[in-house]
Amino acid sequence: MNSLLLAAEAAAAAGGVTGNLPLAVAGAGAALGIGMIGAKAVEAVGRNPGASGKVLTLSIIGMALAEAIAIYALIVTLIGK
Repeated sequence: MNSLLLAAEAAAAAGGVTGNLPLAVAGAGAALGIGMIGAKAVEAVGRNPGASGKVLTLSIIGMALAEAIAIYALIVTLIGK
């Protein structure tokens, strides 16, 4: 276990890996969340076209909340350096 930790630290130092991994994970999570929200919004409008206004409003709010996670991660990453 200890040698595995040392190998990971050596690989990170050699590859120039910084604290940007949380930002990448948060960005990927936000992208997946926005994609899922968009897909479900299109599906909902396809099932009930009359509710497109309400679906659009709720999907924009959901996408904004998902994107906020990536922005929080960006702020934490920039402050952490």
